[in-house]
Amino acid sequence: MSNSIKKLQSQVMTNVAEPRNVEAMKNQVGSTYEAIAIIAKRSTQIASQIREELHAKLEEFASSSDNLEEIHENREQIEISKHYEKLAHPTLMATEEFLEKKVYYRNPSKEAPKPLF
Repeated sequence: MSNSIKKLQSQVMTNVAEPRNVEAMKNQVGSTYEAIAIIAKRSTQIASQIREELHAKLEEFASSSDNLEEIHENREQIEISKHYEKLAHPTLMATEEFLEKKVYYRNPSKEAPKPLF
């Protein structure tokens, strides 16, 4: 797992959504919509990282036989899957990062245009 995801998971994070102060999020960037868009994009990044890591770990246990009748359960594979199921939802992780001001974001449309020459 990447360091930021490991740090978030090392904290006590539950898989339960808690009410958040939307005004505080709005004040951080100036708009509720922008705050939600930033959290959504970061959530997508976290989900993608977790998915890649899970697939990489499960690839180690992939069998080369394609026999449909021969389905066996690998204990390590099941444990890895259960571990990833217990992780907090990426949206909760992204919201926590945003509230702790650990997310870098920028809005190119608000930045001053650079001269072409």
